[in-house]
Amino acid sequence: MRSGTVRLVNVKPADRLRDPKIADALAWPGELLRRHGWEYEIWSGADRALLENVRFLAAYRRPGVVPQAEVEQALERVQDGEELALAERRLAGDRPPEEARPALMVLLWSGRLTTDLSRPLSGESVLRRCA
Repeated sequence: MRSGTVRLVNVKPADRLRDPKIADALAWPGELLRRHGWEYEIWSGADRALLENVRFLAAYRRPGVVPQAEVEQALERVQDGEELALAERRLAGDRPPEEARPALMVLLWSGRLTTDLSRPLSGESVLRRCA
């Protein structure tokens, strides 16, 4: 988080939380993390579109999936309020627009850009720069 606090969020469907094995598996990380001053949260019952977007964006969570130079260049060039499809076309230049998409997805996953994740991600998703 921007404050420097670390928060780990485990995501499980609400109906799985009633399983004692799942409950035990989710409890021990919380105890460990809290001892180290980190926050821990179990998240369930979220909107289907939000969960699908988070699952999709999670593919971009690992450093190195997209070259960092491409990510930084995308961040410099994306315009606040721009639709995703337009940003892709502008950033791609002479390349196919979808080649610019991974850098934008990294920025969304990392929280450096935001969009309404309660709706399915599409070319009409409006990108917002984070302060």
